[in-house]
Amino acid sequence: MAAAWRYADTVEGTILRVFADKDELLQACVAEALSPEHAVRELDAIDVSQPLPDRLAETAEALQAHMSRMGAIVGSLGHRGGKHPGTVRGAGRDESTTRIRAALVELLEPDRAALRRPPEQIAALFFGLLFIQPRTEDEPDLTPQELVEVFLHGALLGGAE
Repeated sequence: MAAAWRYADTVEGTILRVFADKDELLQACVAEALSPEHAVRELDAIDVSQPLPDRLAETAEALQAHMSRMGAIVGSLGHRGGKHPGTVRGAGRDESTTRIRAALVELLEPDRAALRRPPEQIAALFFGLLFIQPRTEDEPDLTPQELVEVFLHGALLGGAE
């Protein structure tokens, strides 16, 4: 047991040579967990030759997973909403959002001519929809495919005017 404590003290001493204190270490861990890098890499890996609904469904899955990871980390630290808890690799929430939306614009670009609005605006709308997807007690969450279907085709049944 004494050896384990000496090891823990050695590890702590090594870590604290890089970070000023435990709070700074925790802040670095949170920043890494909230970083958009993983989500951007996933979006960049989506095949743009796929049909738009398939690309958007993959996008929804990747971004929902990213948001779920963020929620789990921030929630485990007792942060329940409000101000973003810090920088994300030197960037705040706005820059992080901008980077993810830019990757989403790239996925929309091949269909620019078919879109009613510019890809930048469509990306912002889609990204916002993912964040505010309504939850009801008696209805399950929409699947990424269902979400994309409503986003692309609206709430009206086909043929309704």
